Amino acid sequence: MKHRIIFAIFMSFTLSLFMSAWITYLNIGIRSDFVTFWMGAWALGWPAAGIISFIAGPFLHSLAHKIASKV
Repeated sequence: MKHRIIFAIFMSFTLSLFMSAWITYLNIGIRSDFVTFWMGAWALGWPAAGIISFIAGPFLHSLAHKIASKV
């Protein structure tokens, strides 16, 4: 369980950081206040990403294992 929590924190942090940067860039481009908008989006996205990765992680890991074993 400890591993699952730590993994969810790291994975959600990384994905939400890069995804929020990308979506912010697509929406507003590079501007002087880009980082402010990006960090606002990231602060809203990380908790959601953390919960989703903690809940969906075991199922998706199992699904990926099943698919990989058949390929």
